[in-house]
Amino acid sequence: MHLRDHAAAEDAVQEAMIAAIEKNDSFSGRSGYETWVFGILKYKLLDQMRQQKRHGRWEPFDEEHSDDAIDRMFQQDGHWAADAKPQAWSTPEQAFENENFWKVFDACMLSLPENVARVFSLRELMGLSTDDICKEVGIKENNAWVILHRARLKLRACIEKGWKEDAA
Repeated sequence: MHLRDHAAAEDAVQEAMIAAIEKNDSFSGRSGYETWVFGILKYKLLDQMRQQKRHGRWEPFDEEHSDDAIDRMFQQDGHWAADAKPQAWSTPEQAFENENFWKVFDACMLSLPENVARVFSLRELMGLSTDDICKEVGIKENNAWVILHRARLKLRACIEKGWKEDAA
């Protein structure tokens, strides 16, 4: 999703795994091992994205002009439409430990448009600041906030639907 090239993504993962193996002695245990390896992968992905820009292989996002599905979620006054109002979830800690949640979340991430999923992932999963995301992806800050807002709305709706279907 971040590199838009399956082979480049596989290379980045392999480079991260090699770096983790080679630097295993430097793992201090201040975080989980998976978190440490994921951090290495994050920097490998960012390096690959920068390299794509330098070599002219970077494709900026197409602007997403309208999203009728999101517009239908709200009334004219900005309040939730009755049939779109979010359901109450369990506590975040319970959802985090729920394996089914992560299966549904992964499926929902895959259903997001590529640009939306990339910006959301950079912000929420990789922990980049909005300013860094804008520099990496080549968008303006207000566009980043709109994309993040739309991603959260779409993910919430998708996750709720996935849980309903799974419970049935």
